[in-house]
Amino acid sequence: MTTWLNRALVVAPYLTLCLSEREYLKVLREFKQEPDGPWVRDGADATMHTLERKGEDDVCIVCLRAPAGIDPVSVAGLLVHEAVHIWQKVRRSINEHDPSPEFEAYSVQSIAQQLMWEYARRMREA
Repeated sequence: MTTWLNRALVVAPYLTLCLSEREYLKVLREFKQEPDGPWVRDGADATMHTLERKGEDDVCIVCLRAPAGIDPVSVAGLLVHEAVHIWQKVRRSINEHDPSPEFEAYSVQSIAQQLMWEYARRMREA
């Protein structure tokens, strides 16, 4: 039997989506961390938090305030916005100052899709 190795070229941070303050605080407890501010910053509908752990992979927590009836396109826009912030963090962590346009576009696409798939899964289960 062939043993296939991990094909990832860039190690991305752990990523999760929180749809409530309760979920956000639960994630923080898992990592023995204190909040660095409100779960969603004032005036925003989404916020990306990071937990940087010495010697371990970083964690990105996307918190989304999605009221009932919110337009799915608005949700997608918010998640893409936060995906860009995650990509910016990844770039800094690998000291990539001038990524090719395709590397950047595929990276943001991948992160945004992960967030959107998780949001869709959560909505189906609700």
